[in-house]
Amino acid sequence: MQYQADTVEHYIDQLPEDRKGPVDKLRKTVAKNLPKGFEEGINYKMIGFYVPHSIYPDGYHCNPKDPLPFINIASQKNFIALYHMGIYAKKTLLDWFVSEFPNHCKYKLDMGKSCVRFKKVDDIPYDLIAELCKKMTSEEWIDLYETNLKKK
Repeated sequence: MQYQADTVEHYIDQLPEDRKGPVDKLRKTVAKNLPKGFEEGINYKMIGFYVPHSIYPDGYHCNPKDPLPFINIASQKNFIALYHMGIYAKKTLLDWFVSEFPNHCKYKLDMGKSCVRFKKVDDIPYDLIAELCKKMTSEEWIDLYETNLKKK
């Protein structure tokens, strides 16, 4: 589902009641644990954490007017999604996350390339997400992004 929102608060206000708490807690977990250099806002019609143009003026190569995305949170029809570009771009981080997930959640990991889907909203592993957020600085993300972009 896509929500038309200009602010994070407006996004959360539009959610069904059973999603507001988990999405807001996930958002606060990410915000509290991300290193400096990331900003929060609406990005791609979702809650986004990104490297702002003030730090990375080039922006996102697909549309340089957009800041460099890093993490997004979305409430979809059947799940809450956490999109983390770092686990998509860095295999060692992905491997760490996949191996740690069973230690923090009783349900099987449901994941795409950068998308972790939480169908049981009462069992989101917030502590694991907090650890994941601490594992990459904005400078490391920019370096990794540029390295992968130049390979293409």
